[in-house]
Amino acid sequence: MFLGDTMKNIIKGHRFQVHRGLVFAAALVVSPIALLSASPAQAQVTAFKQAVAEAAARDDDIAAFYRANGYTPIWTGTSDADRARRAELMRVIQSADAHGLPVSRYDPQGLMAQLRAVRSTRDRGLAEVAMSKVFLQYAKDVQTGIIRNPKRIDSGIVREIPHRDRTEYLNGIATAKPAAFFRALPPRSMEYNALIREKVEMQDLLARGGWGAQVPARKLEPGASGNAVVALRNRLIAMGYLERSNTMVYDASITEAVRAFQTAHGLNPDGTAGSATMTQINTGVEKRLQSVMVALERERWFNTERGKRHILVNIPDFTAKIMDDGQVTFVTRSVVGARDADRKTPEFSDVMEHMVINPNWYVPRSIITKEYLPSMQRNPNAASQLVITDRRGRKVSRSSINFSKYNARNFPYAMHQPPSRSNALGLVKFLFPNKYNIYLHDTPSKSLFNRDVRAFSHGCVRLAQPFDFAYALLAVQQDNPKEYFQRILKSGRNTRVDLEEQVPVHLIYRTAVTNARGHTEYRADIYGRDAKIWNALVKAGVALQGVQG
Repeated sequence: MFLGDTMKNIIKGHRFQVHRGLVFAAALVVSPIALLSASPAQAQVTAFKQAVAEAAARDDDIAAFYRANGYTPIWTGTSDADRARRAELMRVIQSADAHGLPVSRYDPQGLMAQLRAVRSTRDRGLAEVAMSKVFLQYAKDVQTGIIRNPKRIDSGIVREIPHRDRTEYLNGIATAKPAAFFRALPPRSMEYNALIREKVEMQDLLARGGWGAQVPARKLEPGASGNAVVALRNRLIAMGYLERSNTMVYDASITEAVRAFQTAHGLNPDGTAGSATMTQINTGVEKRLQSVMVALERERWFNTERGKRHILVNIPDFTAKIMDDGQVTFVTRSVVGARDADRKTPEFSDVMEHMVINPNWYVPRSIITKEYLPSMQRNPNAASQLVITDRRGRKVSRSSINFSKYNARNFPYAMHQPPSRSNALGLVKFLFPNKYNIYLHDTPSKSLFNRDVRAFSHGCVRLAQPFDFAYALLAVQQDNPKEYFQRILKSGRNTRVDLEEQVPVHLIYRTAVTNARGHTEYRADIYGRDAKIWNALVKAGVALQGVQG
Protein backbone atom coordinates (compact mmCIF):
# COMPACT_ATOMS: atom_id res chain seq x y z
CA MET A 1 0.00 0.00 0.00
CA PHE A 2 1.05 3.61 -0.53
CA LEU A 3 1.67 5.89 2.41
CA GLY A 4 -1.06 8.27 3.50
CA ASP A 5 -1.57 11.94 2.82
CA THR A 6 1.32 14.31 1.99
CA MET A 7 3.40 15.23 5.03
CA LYS A 8 5.25 18.53 5.23
CA ASN A 9 8.49 18.94 7.07
CA ILE A 10 11.05 21.68 7.42
CA ILE A 11 14.54 20.27 6.98
CA LYS A 12 17.69 22.40 7.02
CA GLY A 13 15.75 25.57 6.31
CA HIS A 14 14.10 24.26 3.12
CA ARG A 15 10.50 23.10 2.66
CA PHE A 16 10.28 19.44 1.70
CA GLN A 17 7.27 17.41 0.70
CA VAL A 18 6.86 13.71 1.39
CA HIS A 19 4.39 12.32 -1.08
CA ARG A 20 3.73 8.60 -1.10
CA GLY A 21 7.04 7.98 0.63
CA LEU A 22 9.51 10.02 -1.51
CA VAL A 23 11.10 13.21 -0.25
CA PHE A 24 11.70 16.24 -2.51
CA ALA A 25 13.01 19.74 -1.98
CA ALA A 26 10.07 21.97 -2.87
CA ALA A 27 12.02 25.15 -2.25
CA LEU A 28 14.50 23.99 -4.89
CA VAL A 29 11.70 23.14 -7.30
CA VAL A 30 11.86 19.35 -6.81
CA SER A 31 8.48 17.61 -6.99
CA PRO A 32 6.84 14.61 -5.30
CA ILE A 33 7.12 11.13 -6.77
CA ALA A 34 4.85 8.25 -5.89
CA LEU A 35 6.35 5.56 -3.68
CA LEU A 36 6.33 2.05 -4.99
CA SER A 37 3.29 0.02 -3.99
CA ALA A 38 3.57 -2.74 -1.46
CA SER A 39 4.23 -5.35 -4.14
CA PRO A 40 7.29 -7.61 -3.83
CA ALA A 41 10.57 -5.71 -3.99
CA GLN A 42 11.86 -7.73 -6.90
CA ALA A 43 8.83 -6.85 -9.00
CA GLN A 44 9.40 -3.18 -8.28
CA VAL A 45 13.06 -3.44 -9.28
CA THR A 46 12.16 -5.27 -12.48
CA ALA A 47 9.56 -2.66 -13.41
CA PHE A 48 12.10 0.12 -12.80
CA LYS A 49 14.72 -1.65 -14.92
CA GLN A 50 12.28 -2.12 -17.76
CA ALA A 51 11.26 1.53 -17.68
CA VAL A 52 14.87 2.73 -17.62
CA ALA A 53 15.86 0.34 -20.41
CA GLU A 54 12.91 1.50 -22.51
CA ALA A 55 13.61 5.22 -21.97
CA ALA A 56 17.35 4.80 -22.64
CA ALA A 57 16.94 2.51 -25.64
CA ARG A 58 18.24 5.13 -28.08
CA ASP A 59 21.00 6.46 -25.85
CA ASP A 60 23.82 3.93 -25.61
CA ASP A 61 25.75 5.87 -22.95
CA ILE A 62 22.84 6.18 -20.55
CA ALA A 63 21.86 2.57 -21.13
CA ALA A 64 25.43 1.40 -20.46
CA PHE A 65 25.63 3.46 -17.27
CA TYR A 66 22.49 1.97 -15.76
CA ARG A 67 23.44 -1.56 -16.79
CA ALA A 68 26.80 -1.08 -15.08
CA ASN A 69 25.31 0.27 -11.84
CA GLY A 70 22.62 -2.42 -11.65
CA TYR A 71 19.84 0.03 -12.53
CA THR A 72 20.31 1.91 -9.29
CA PRO A 73 18.61 5.33 -9.43
CA ILE A 74 20.79 8.40 -8.90
CA TRP A 75 18.03 11.05 -9.16
CA THR A 76 14.72 9.53 -8.11
CA GLY A 77 15.76 7.50 -5.10
CA THR A 78 14.95 8.31 -1.47
CA SER A 79 18.47 8.76 -0.09
CA ASP A 80 19.90 12.10 0.98
CA ALA A 81 22.43 11.84 -1.87
CA ASP A 82 19.65 11.38 -4.44
CA ARG A 83 17.73 14.34 -3.06
CA ALA A 84 20.86 16.50 -3.16
CA ARG A 85 21.58 15.57 -6.78
CA ARG A 86 17.99 16.24 -7.74
CA ALA A 87 17.92 19.62 -6.06
CA GLU A 88 21.28 20.71 -7.49
CA LEU A 89 20.38 19.70 -11.03
CA MET A 90 17.15 21.68 -10.89
CA ARG A 91 19.01 24.67 -9.47
CA VAL A 92 21.72 24.77 -12.15
CA ILE A 93 19.43 24.31 -15.13
CA GLN A 94 17.11 27.04 -13.85
CA SER A 95 20.09 29.40 -13.54
CA ALA A 96 21.78 28.34 -16.81
CA ASP A 97 21.52 31.90 -18.14
CA ALA A 98 24.28 32.88 -15.71
CA HIS A 99 26.62 31.11 -18.16
CA GLY A 100 24.92 32.48 -21.27
CA LEU A 101 23.09 29.18 -21.79
CA PRO A 102 19.37 29.06 -22.68
CA VAL A 103 17.22 27.79 -19.80
CA SER A 104 14.64 26.62 -22.34
CA ARG A 105 17.16 24.09 -23.67
CA TYR A 106 16.82 22.10 -20.42
CA ASP A 107 13.08 22.67 -19.91
CA PRO A 108 13.11 22.71 -16.09
CA GLN A 109 9.35 23.24 -15.95
CA GLY A 110 8.71 20.25 -18.15
CA LEU A 111 11.07 18.11 -16.09
CA MET A 112 9.40 19.27 -12.88
CA ALA A 113 5.98 18.44 -14.32
CA GLN A 114 7.16 14.94 -15.21
CA LEU A 115 8.41 14.42 -11.68
CA ARG A 116 5.14 15.62 -10.20
CA ALA A 117 3.20 13.26 -12.45
CA VAL A 118 5.02 10.13 -11.22
CA ARG A 119 2.52 7.64 -9.85
CA SER A 120 4.18 4.29 -10.49
CA THR A 121 7.51 2.52 -10.63
CA ARG A 122 7.39 2.79 -14.42
CA ASP A 123 6.85 6.54 -14.21
CA ARG A 124 9.80 6.80 -11.86
CA GLY A 125 12.06 4.91 -14.28
CA LEU A 126 11.07 7.22 -17.13
CA ALA A 127 11.70 10.29 -14.97
CA GLU A 128 15.07 8.89 -13.93
CA VAL A 129 16.26 8.72 -17.52
CA ALA A 130 14.75 12.11 -18.34
CA MET A 131 16.83 13.67 -15.58
CA SER A 132 19.98 11.94 -16.80
CA LYS A 133 19.39 13.25 -20.32
CA VAL A 134 18.93 16.81 -19.09
CA PHE A 135 21.97 16.46 -16.87
CA LEU A 136 24.18 15.25 -19.73
CA GLN A 137 22.98 18.06 -22.00
CA TYR A 138 23.72 20.72 -19.40
CA ALA A 139 27.07 19.21 -18.34
CA LYS A 140 28.35 19.14 -21.93
CA ASP A 141 27.03 22.61 -22.72
CA VAL A 142 28.55 24.33 -19.70
CA GLN A 143 31.87 22.52 -19.94
CA THR A 144 32.64 22.35 -23.67
CA GLY A 145 29.96 24.48 -25.33
CA ILE A 146 26.56 24.29 -26.98
CA ILE A 147 28.00 24.02 -30.50
CA ARG A 148 29.45 20.56 -30.84
CA ASN A 149 31.33 20.98 -34.13
CA PRO A 150 32.28 24.65 -34.75
CA LYS A 151 34.02 23.77 -38.04
CA ARG A 152 30.59 23.29 -39.58
CA ILE A 153 29.92 26.96 -38.86
CA ASP A 154 33.25 28.23 -40.17
CA SER A 155 35.96 26.14 -41.80
CA GLY A 156 38.64 28.25 -40.10
CA ILE A 157 37.62 27.03 -36.64
CA VAL A 158 39.63 23.83 -36.55
CA ARG A 159 40.19 23.71 -32.80
CA GLU A 160 39.75 20.28 -31.24
CA ILE A 161 36.99 20.61 -28.67
CA PRO A 162 37.83 18.67 -25.46
CA HIS A 163 34.56 16.73 -25.28
CA ARG A 164 34.29 14.45 -22.24
CA ASP A 165 32.94 10.93 -22.18
CA ARG A 166 29.24 11.02 -21.25
CA THR A 167 29.44 7.98 -18.98
CA GLU A 168 32.19 9.74 -17.04
CA TYR A 169 29.75 12.57 -16.37
CA LEU A 170 27.21 10.09 -15.00
CA ASN A 171 29.76 8.23 -12.92
CA GLY A 172 31.05 11.54 -11.62
CA ILE A 173 27.71 12.93 -10.47
CA ALA A 174 26.82 9.54 -8.96
CA THR A 175 29.85 9.59 -6.65
CA ALA A 176 30.80 13.26 -6.10
CA LYS A 177 29.19 15.94 -3.99
CA PRO A 178 26.76 17.46 -6.47
CA ALA A 179 27.38 21.14 -5.73
CA ALA A 180 31.15 20.69 -6.09
CA PHE A 181 30.70 18.60 -9.23
CA PHE A 182 28.63 21.25 -10.97
CA ARG A 183 30.99 24.04 -9.88
CA ALA A 184 33.90 22.21 -11.52
CA LEU A 185 32.24 21.90 -14.93
CA PRO A 186 32.60 25.43 -16.41
CA PRO A 187 36.02 26.81 -17.38
CA ARG A 188 37.97 27.88 -14.31
CA SER A 189 39.95 30.54 -16.16
CA MET A 190 40.11 34.16 -15.06
CA GLU A 191 38.94 35.09 -18.56
CA TYR A 192 35.72 33.11 -18.19
CA ASN A 193 34.96 34.69 -14.82
CA ALA A 194 35.66 38.17 -16.19
CA LEU A 195 33.32 37.53 -19.12
CA ILE A 196 30.58 36.38 -16.74
CA ARG A 197 30.90 39.68 -14.85
CA GLU A 198 30.89 41.67 -18.10
CA LYS A 199 27.77 39.82 -19.24
CA VAL A 200 25.88 40.92 -16.13
CA GLU A 201 27.04 44.52 -16.54
CA MET A 202 26.14 44.61 -20.24
CA GLN A 203 22.70 43.12 -19.56
CA ASP A 204 22.03 45.76 -16.92
CA LEU A 205 23.27 48.52 -19.22
CA LEU A 206 21.15 47.23 -22.10
CA ALA A 207 18.06 47.23 -19.88
CA ARG A 208 18.77 50.89 -19.04
CA GLY A 209 18.96 51.93 -22.68
CA GLY A 210 22.66 51.55 -23.50
CA TRP A 211 25.01 54.45 -24.24
CA GLY A 212 22.52 56.75 -25.87
CA ALA A 213 22.49 58.23 -29.37
CA GLN A 214 25.18 57.34 -31.91
CA VAL A 215 27.57 59.96 -33.23
CA PRO A 216 26.29 61.29 -36.60
CA ALA A 217 29.69 61.62 -38.24
CA ARG A 218 32.17 59.41 -40.10
CA LYS A 219 35.19 61.30 -38.77
CA LEU A 220 35.88 64.03 -36.20
CA GLU A 221 39.19 65.73 -35.43
CA PRO A 222 40.47 67.89 -32.57
CA GLY A 223 39.22 71.44 -32.95
CA ALA A 224 35.87 70.46 -34.46
CA SER A 225 32.60 71.71 -32.96
CA GLY A 226 28.87 71.31 -33.36
CA ASN A 227 26.18 68.72 -32.71
CA ALA A 228 28.32 65.74 -33.76
CA VAL A 229 30.98 66.72 -31.21
CA VAL A 230 28.29 67.00 -28.52
CA ALA A 231 27.08 63.50 -29.44
CA LEU A 232 30.67 62.22 -29.28
CA ARG A 233 31.13 63.90 -25.90
CA ASN A 234 27.94 62.35 -24.52
CA ARG A 235 28.82 58.92 -25.88
CA LEU A 236 32.28 59.00 -24.27
CA ILE A 237 30.76 60.11 -20.96
CA ALA A 238 28.22 57.27 -21.06
CA MET A 239 30.99 54.78 -21.81
CA GLY A 240 33.09 56.00 -18.89
CA TYR A 241 35.96 57.51 -20.87
CA LEU A 242 35.18 61.16 -20.12
CA GLU A 243 34.17 63.06 -16.99
CA ARG A 244 30.95 65.05 -17.19
CA SER A 245 31.49 68.11 -19.36
CA ASN A 246 29.53 70.84 -21.17
CA THR A 247 32.10 71.40 -23.90
CA MET A 248 30.86 71.68 -27.48
CA VAL A 249 34.37 71.65 -28.92
CA TYR A 250 36.66 68.69 -29.64
CA ASP A 251 39.09 69.89 -27.00
CA ALA A 252 42.01 68.35 -25.11
CA SER A 253 39.71 66.44 -22.74
CA ILE A 254 37.83 64.77 -25.61
CA THR A 255 41.11 64.04 -27.38
CA GLU A 256 42.43 62.22 -24.31
CA ALA A 257 39.14 60.35 -23.92
CA VAL A 258 39.31 59.25 -27.56
CA ARG A 259 42.90 58.06 -27.00
CA ALA A 260 41.79 56.02 -23.99
CA PHE A 261 38.95 54.54 -26.02
CA GLN A 262 41.30 53.69 -28.89
CA THR A 263 43.77 51.98 -26.58
CA ALA A 264 40.96 49.91 -25.06
CA HIS A 265 39.79 48.83 -28.51
CA GLY A 266 43.14 47.94 -30.06
CA LEU A 267 43.34 51.05 -32.25
CA ASN A 268 46.23 53.44 -32.77
CA PRO A 269 45.78 56.05 -30.00
CA ASP A 270 46.16 59.19 -32.10
CA GLY A 271 43.23 61.02 -30.48
CA THR A 272 41.42 61.51 -33.78
CA ALA A 273 38.04 59.85 -34.21
CA GLY A 274 38.64 58.42 -37.69
CA SER A 275 36.44 55.91 -39.47
CA ALA A 276 37.74 52.83 -37.59
CA THR A 277 37.42 54.61 -34.24
CA MET A 278 33.96 55.96 -35.06
CA THR A 279 32.76 52.50 -36.05
CA GLN A 280 33.78 51.18 -32.66
CA ILE A 281 32.33 54.15 -30.78
CA ASN A 282 28.97 53.69 -32.53
CA THR A 283 28.81 49.96 -31.84
CA GLY A 284 25.94 49.44 -29.42
CA VAL A 285 25.61 47.55 -26.14
CA GLU A 286 23.61 44.79 -27.81
CA LYS A 287 26.49 43.99 -30.17
CA ARG A 288 28.97 44.09 -27.29
CA LEU A 289 26.82 41.70 -25.30
CA GLN A 290 26.72 39.34 -28.28
CA SER A 291 30.54 39.44 -28.36
CA VAL A 292 30.61 38.48 -24.68
CA MET A 293 28.17 35.61 -25.17
CA VAL A 294 30.19 34.29 -28.11
CA ALA A 295 33.42 34.66 -26.11
CA LEU A 296 31.89 32.57 -23.30
CA GLU A 297 31.09 29.83 -25.81
CA ARG A 298 34.60 30.02 -27.26
CA GLU A 299 36.09 29.82 -23.78
CA ARG A 300 34.12 26.62 -23.20
CA TRP A 301 35.60 25.18 -26.41
CA PHE A 302 38.99 26.04 -24.94
CA ASN A 303 38.27 24.42 -21.56
CA THR A 304 41.50 22.46 -21.28
CA GLU A 305 45.00 22.67 -19.86
CA ARG A 306 46.82 25.44 -21.71
CA GLY A 307 50.30 25.06 -20.29
CA LYS A 308 52.05 26.83 -17.43
CA ARG A 309 53.92 28.73 -20.13
CA HIS A 310 52.12 29.16 -23.44
CA ILE A 311 51.83 31.46 -26.42
CA LEU A 312 48.48 33.12 -27.05
CA VAL A 313 47.73 34.65 -30.45
CA ASN A 314 44.41 36.47 -30.51
CA ILE A 315 43.63 36.96 -34.20
CA PRO A 316 41.25 39.98 -34.01
CA ASP A 317 43.46 41.62 -31.36
CA PHE A 318 46.50 41.42 -33.68
CA THR A 319 48.78 40.44 -30.79
CA ALA A 320 50.99 37.53 -29.78
CA LYS A 321 51.65 37.05 -26.07
CA ILE A 322 53.81 34.82 -23.94
CA MET A 323 51.89 33.77 -20.84
CA ASP A 324 53.58 32.51 -17.69
CA ASP A 325 51.40 31.30 -14.81
CA GLY A 326 48.46 33.25 -16.19
CA GLN A 327 50.39 36.51 -16.53
CA VAL A 328 51.49 38.27 -19.73
CA THR A 329 55.29 38.34 -19.70
CA PHE A 330 55.78 39.44 -23.31
CA VAL A 331 53.50 40.96 -25.94
CA THR A 332 54.05 42.12 -29.50
CA ARG A 333 51.86 43.37 -32.30
CA SER A 334 51.07 40.91 -35.06
CA VAL A 335 49.83 40.71 -38.63
CA VAL A 336 47.40 37.88 -39.37
CA GLY A 337 45.84 36.34 -42.45
CA ALA A 338 43.98 38.53 -44.91
CA ARG A 339 40.20 38.38 -45.16
CA ASP A 340 40.28 36.45 -48.44
CA ALA A 341 38.62 33.05 -48.07
CA ASP A 342 41.87 31.10 -48.45
CA ARG A 343 44.10 33.39 -46.35
CA LYS A 344 42.30 33.66 -43.03
CA THR A 345 44.34 32.46 -40.05
CA PRO A 346 42.73 29.31 -38.59
CA GLU A 347 42.01 28.71 -34.90
CA PHE A 348 43.78 25.75 -33.33
CA SER A 349 46.40 24.73 -30.76
CA ASP A 350 49.72 22.98 -31.18
CA VAL A 351 53.19 22.91 -29.61
CA MET A 352 56.15 25.08 -30.62
CA GLU A 353 59.20 22.86 -31.01
CA HIS A 354 61.90 25.05 -32.53
CA MET A 355 62.84 28.26 -34.27
CA VAL A 356 64.85 28.76 -37.43
CA ILE A 357 67.25 31.67 -37.62
CA ASN A 358 68.08 32.90 -41.14
CA PRO A 359 65.28 30.82 -42.63
CA ASN A 360 64.64 29.80 -46.17
CA TRP A 361 61.15 30.55 -47.36
CA TYR A 362 59.75 27.53 -49.11
CA VAL A 363 56.90 29.02 -51.10
CA PRO A 364 53.59 27.19 -50.60
CA ARG A 365 52.24 25.51 -53.71
CA SER A 366 49.11 27.65 -53.64
CA ILE A 367 51.14 30.86 -53.76
CA ILE A 368 53.38 29.54 -56.55
CA THR A 369 50.47 28.63 -58.80
CA LYS A 370 48.09 31.47 -57.97
CA GLU A 371 50.54 34.37 -57.75
CA TYR A 372 54.00 33.65 -59.14
CA LEU A 373 53.23 31.41 -62.12
CA PRO A 374 50.91 34.00 -63.78
CA SER A 375 53.50 36.75 -63.27
CA MET A 376 56.32 34.56 -64.66
CA GLN A 377 54.18 33.72 -67.67
CA ARG A 378 54.05 37.43 -68.40
CA ASN A 379 57.71 37.99 -67.48
CA PRO A 380 60.05 35.01 -66.90
CA ASN A 381 62.25 37.17 -64.67
CA ALA A 382 59.43 38.08 -62.29
CA ALA A 383 59.99 37.13 -58.64
CA SER A 384 63.71 36.95 -59.37
CA GLN A 385 64.50 36.70 -55.64
CA LEU A 386 63.13 33.16 -55.69
CA VAL A 387 65.11 30.05 -56.59
CA ILE A 388 63.36 27.48 -58.78
CA THR A 389 64.12 23.80 -58.16
CA ASP A 390 63.00 20.51 -59.66
CA ARG A 391 61.57 17.51 -57.84
CA ARG A 392 65.08 16.42 -56.82
CA GLY A 393 65.90 19.82 -55.33
CA ARG A 394 68.25 20.85 -58.17
CA LYS A 395 68.30 24.49 -59.18
CA VAL A 396 66.68 25.14 -62.56
CA SER A 397 67.51 28.08 -64.80
CA ARG A 398 64.51 30.24 -65.72
CA SER A 399 65.75 30.41 -69.31
CA SER A 400 65.19 26.67 -69.65
CA ILE A 401 61.52 26.87 -68.62
CA ASN A 402 58.63 27.62 -70.94
CA PHE A 403 56.25 28.97 -68.31
CA SER A 404 53.41 29.40 -70.81
CA LYS A 405 52.90 25.67 -71.21
CA TYR A 406 52.14 25.12 -67.52
CA ASN A 407 49.10 25.70 -65.38
CA ALA A 408 48.28 25.39 -61.69
CA ARG A 409 47.82 21.62 -61.97
CA ASN A 410 50.93 20.61 -63.92
CA PHE A 411 53.62 23.13 -62.92
CA PRO A 412 56.43 20.73 -61.87
CA TYR A 413 58.74 23.04 -59.93
CA ALA A 414 59.20 24.23 -56.39
CA MET A 415 60.40 27.68 -55.32
CA HIS A 416 62.19 29.07 -52.31
CA GLN A 417 63.80 32.26 -51.12
CA PRO A 418 67.27 31.99 -49.50
CA PRO A 419 68.03 33.69 -46.17
CA SER A 420 68.30 37.48 -46.36
CA ARG A 421 66.85 40.61 -44.79
CA SER A 422 64.38 40.80 -47.67
CA ASN A 423 63.22 37.21 -47.13
CA ALA A 424 59.43 37.04 -46.82
CA LEU A 425 59.87 35.35 -43.42
CA GLY A 426 62.35 37.94 -42.24
CA LEU A 427 65.25 36.65 -40.18
CA VAL A 428 63.56 34.15 -37.87
CA LYS A 429 60.54 31.86 -37.86
CA PHE A 430 58.95 29.90 -35.03
CA LEU A 431 57.55 26.49 -35.84
CA PHE A 432 54.83 24.38 -34.25
CA PRO A 433 54.42 21.73 -36.98
CA ASN A 434 50.78 21.47 -38.08
CA LYS A 435 48.83 20.37 -41.12
CA TYR A 436 47.72 23.96 -41.81
CA ASN A 437 51.31 25.11 -42.46
CA ILE A 438 50.86 28.02 -40.04
CA TYR A 439 53.73 29.47 -38.02
CA LEU A 440 54.99 32.71 -36.49
CA HIS A 441 57.72 34.71 -38.19
CA ASP A 442 59.54 37.98 -38.79
CA THR A 443 58.76 40.13 -41.84
CA PRO A 444 60.51 42.86 -43.83
CA SER A 445 57.16 44.69 -44.17
CA LYS A 446 57.40 46.61 -40.90
CA SER A 447 55.04 49.43 -41.89
CA LEU A 448 52.01 47.12 -41.65
CA PHE A 449 52.30 47.06 -37.86
CA ASN A 450 51.20 50.70 -37.73
CA ARG A 451 47.77 49.89 -39.19
CA ASP A 452 44.63 49.60 -37.05
CA VAL A 453 43.54 46.47 -38.93
CA ARG A 454 46.50 44.18 -39.59
CA ALA A 455 45.10 41.38 -41.76
CA PHE A 456 47.54 41.06 -44.67
CA SER A 457 49.35 37.72 -44.54
CA HIS A 458 48.66 34.44 -46.34
CA GLY A 459 47.59 32.94 -43.00
CA CYS A 460 50.77 32.86 -40.94
CA VAL A 461 51.32 35.28 -38.06
CA ARG A 462 53.97 37.99 -38.47
CA LEU A 463 55.54 39.51 -35.37
CA ALA A 464 56.53 43.14 -34.88
CA GLN A 465 59.27 42.22 -32.37
CA PRO A 466 60.47 38.77 -33.41
CA PHE A 467 63.96 39.10 -31.92
CA ASP A 468 62.63 40.01 -28.47
CA PHE A 469 60.12 37.18 -28.80
CA ALA A 470 63.02 34.81 -29.51
CA TYR A 471 65.03 36.13 -26.55
CA ALA A 472 62.06 35.50 -24.23
CA LEU A 473 61.72 31.91 -25.46
CA LEU A 474 65.45 31.21 -25.24
CA ALA A 475 65.83 32.74 -21.77
CA VAL A 476 64.94 29.43 -20.10
CA GLN A 477 67.81 27.61 -21.83
CA GLN A 478 70.47 30.27 -22.47
CA ASP A 479 72.22 32.48 -19.91
CA ASN A 480 72.57 35.22 -22.48
CA PRO A 481 69.79 34.58 -25.04
CA LYS A 482 70.37 37.83 -26.94
CA GLU A 483 74.07 37.17 -27.48
CA TYR A 484 73.33 33.56 -28.47
CA PHE A 485 70.67 34.57 -30.98
CA GLN A 486 72.70 37.41 -32.48
CA ARG A 487 75.76 35.21 -32.98
CA ILE A 488 73.75 32.78 -35.09
CA LEU A 489 72.00 35.60 -36.91
CA LYS A 490 75.27 37.26 -37.91
CA SER A 491 76.59 33.99 -39.32
CA GLY A 492 73.94 34.20 -42.05
CA ARG A 493 73.55 30.43 -41.94
CA ASN A 494 70.17 28.74 -41.89
CA THR A 495 70.12 27.34 -38.34
CA ARG A 496 67.53 25.36 -36.43
CA VAL A 497 67.37 25.98 -32.67
CA ASP A 498 65.33 23.47 -30.68
CA LEU A 499 63.38 24.60 -27.65
CA GLU A 500 64.38 22.47 -24.69
CA GLU A 501 60.99 23.20 -23.15
CA GLN A 502 58.40 23.03 -25.90
CA VAL A 503 55.70 25.66 -25.62
CA PRO A 504 51.98 25.24 -26.38
CA VAL A 505 50.69 27.72 -28.96
CA HIS A 506 47.02 28.70 -29.01
CA LEU A 507 45.58 30.64 -31.94
CA ILE A 508 42.28 32.02 -30.67
CA TYR A 509 39.65 34.45 -31.94
CA ARG A 510 38.16 36.75 -29.30
CA THR A 511 36.39 40.03 -29.96
CA ALA A 512 35.71 40.45 -26.23
CA VAL A 513 38.97 40.23 -24.27
CA THR A 514 40.07 40.99 -20.72
CA ASN A 515 42.97 43.34 -20.10
CA ALA A 516 45.54 43.14 -17.29
CA ARG A 517 43.25 45.18 -14.98
CA GLY A 518 40.39 42.75 -15.45
CA HIS A 519 38.35 45.08 -17.70
CA THR A 520 36.74 43.81 -20.88
CA GLU A 521 37.82 45.35 -24.17
CA TYR A 522 36.41 44.80 -27.64
CA ARG A 523 37.79 44.14 -31.10
CA ALA A 524 36.30 44.05 -34.59
CA ASP A 525 34.99 40.75 -35.96
CA ILE A 526 37.47 40.85 -38.86
CA TYR A 527 36.52 37.49 -40.39
CA GLY A 528 32.83 37.55 -39.46
CA ARG A 529 33.25 34.36 -37.44
CA ASP A 530 31.60 35.69 -34.30
CA ALA A 531 28.52 36.69 -36.28
CA LYS A 532 28.18 33.12 -37.56
CA ILE A 533 28.61 31.70 -34.07
CA TRP A 534 26.04 34.10 -32.64
CA ASN A 535 23.51 33.00 -35.26
CA ALA A 536 24.14 29.36 -34.32
CA LEU A 537 23.71 30.16 -30.62
CA VAL A 538 20.42 31.93 -31.34
CA LYS A 539 19.20 28.82 -33.19
CA ALA A 540 20.10 26.82 -30.07
CA GLY A 541 17.91 29.12 -27.96
CA VAL A 542 20.39 31.69 -26.66
CA ALA A 543 18.88 35.17 -26.25
CA LEU A 544 20.09 38.49 -24.92
CA GLN A 545 18.75 39.34 -21.48
CA GLY A 546 18.04 43.00 -20.84
CA VAL A 547 16.61 43.79 -24.30
CA GLN A 548 13.73 46.19 -23.89
CA GLY A 549 10.46 45.28 -25.54
